[in-house]
Amino acid sequence: MSNAPVNRQTFDEVMVPNYAPAAFIPVSGQGSRLKDQDGKEYIDFACGIAVTSLGHSHPELTAVLHEQVDRLWHLSNTFTNEPALRLARRLTETTFAERVFFCNSGAEANEAALKLARRYAATQNADKTQIVSCKQAFHGRTLFTVSVGGQPKYTEGFGPLPGNLAHIPFNDIAAAEATIHWGTCAVIVEPVQGEGGVMPANKAYLQKLRELCDKHGALLIFDEVQIGVGRSGSLFSYMEYGVTPDILTSAKALGNGMPIGAMLTTSKIAASFVVGTHGSTYGGNPLVCAVADKVIELVSKPETLAGVKQRHDWLVDGLKAINAKYHIFEDIRGQGLLIGAELVPALHGKSKDFVNAAARHGLVALVAGVNVVRLAPSLIISQADLVEGLQRFEAAVAELTQQVKTAQPA
Repeated sequence: MSNAPVNRQTFDEVMVPNYAPAAFIPVSGQGSRLKDQDGKEYIDFACGIAVTSLGHSHPELTAVLHEQVDRLWHLSNTFTNEPALRLARRLTETTFAERVFFCNSGAEANEAALKLARRYAATQNADKTQIVSCKQAFHGRTLFTVSVGGQPKYTEGFGPLPGNLAHIPFNDIAAAEATIHWGTCAVIVEPVQGEGGVMPANKAYLQKLRELCDKHGALLIFDEVQIGVGRSGSLFSYMEYGVTPDILTSAKALGNGMPIGAMLTTSKIAASFVVGTHGSTYGGNPLVCAVADKVIELVSKPETLAGVKQRHDWLVDGLKAINAKYHIFEDIRGQGLLIGAELVPALHGKSKDFVNAAARHGLVALVAGVNVVRLAPSLIISQADLVEGLQRFEAAVAELTQQVKTAQPA
């Protein structure tokens, strides 16, 4: 029975129904292309939600993984290991950070960051516990991070929720000034809101958050789980803005598909996590750290980062050309290779329809809410694949716009 063929229907028979996966099942990938069970090929403009940023089956990552598989997989946190130490050293040498904590996901990295912020504040004032975040943010699916995220649709039915959290409008300086005070222990923000619609922060807003945190003795946390590791065009997005956080979280692209998260901070702040205060059984295991170390090595190369900016221009120009013909986007925005195309009001609620149509034409895309189509191709996608992907997307747009015209009353 266990060797019986599986298909999309098998999901409905054996899996908890908290996902609604696509109708097709990818089974292999190479570069920026995927193949499904039926042999149909897709160009990947999603990268597993900004994860496989160096593409599928990257030869150098595959070689490192194979080498480590034959050496050592797991030790637990009762030991350290060479790949974890090499990765931590590379991260501290290439960022503001002096200390690193490894875990398994972005949610865990943000959980660690928020716990560290409260513990650090407790050494100054036991009443300094408020955490400020932005509305429409997304920081993970643990009860703590989903509560901090400020999107009611993700917390409904899970109460009572953690307390002393404040949610302010994104990019609203006045709201930040009115909310952050002496009792604030941390402010957490995505430099580019991903799930919230691919909304880049204004530089002045992040500068003001830095100023307010310094004024009130709060820690500034940048959630770079989605925009980090090269996707912005810099190794991390804070470098694009010139605003340095106290704590930074990373995951997704850090392992190019291997499950790893990281929290980066300074020595002074890290000192609050004494032995036994926080941990992770699998976090920092040698298998994933070996791959992640090679990811950072490759992504941090100047030619890789310069290539992101070039591909940003190709992608945005292509979307603008499509929009000039079909007039479906109200806004095209983003940073580097995280792009959100917001639909015009007449098409609100239909972002998933565009993603489904794209799949029919052999392109994998994403949504960022019901009104925004999100595109996050590989940082090293070839120009040929990018152009062909845009052609497939245009075919999907043409199909949907024709359906809309047909459905309109005469």
